[in-house]
Parts: sequence; structure tokens; C-alpha cells
Amino acid sequence: MLYEAEARGLEPAAVAAAQVVKPDELTRILVDGVTVRRVELDALISRHARGWSIERMPSLDRCVLRMAIFELLERPEVPTAVILDEAVELAKVYSTD
Repeated sequence: MLYEAEARGLEPAAVAAAQVVKPDELTRILVDGVTVRRVELDALISRHARGWSIERMPSLDRCVLRMAIFELLERPEVPTAVILDEAVELAKVYSTD
């Protein structure tokens, strides 16, 4: 939903509301949290990215990074290794080489 919102120039909440199947609680937490903290998340990505501006990154990569960083900051009950593994797997499946 975050990727779709960015690709279509829509607000993530509008994309979530338009889903045929209501998003589950975790999805809503991630979509809403990333939306609220996007400026902060993008600043963190920009500060730590080496050789890439955030604007040059593929849209999907930005979305995966935002979700992972949000989870690292806001969901301490989830092990760091799990968050990182899930982000890497999403990037492997859906992103470019």
C-alpha cells in the first residue's frame, strides 16, 4: 500500500481505505506509522545512505526502508533480526538487483 500510494501520488490512508479486503492490524500500524513519521524516516535514510540520494532510490526500496526503520524505532517487541530479515526478503522478491 505504501508503494502503491507513492507510485500513484495518493495518500497511503486513501489506498488502505480503497482495499477490497480490510487491511489487518499490523498493516494499518505500518502504513499509518510510516505516513506520520515519513519526514523523519526519510531524513534518517538520507543521513545514512552512501552514494545514493533518497530521490535516486527505487520507490520500492524507499518504502521497504521506511517500514523497517519505523519498526526498529516503534516496535521494540519485534527482534531486530526479524525486522531486518523481513526487509531484506521483501527487497529480494520485489526490488531490482
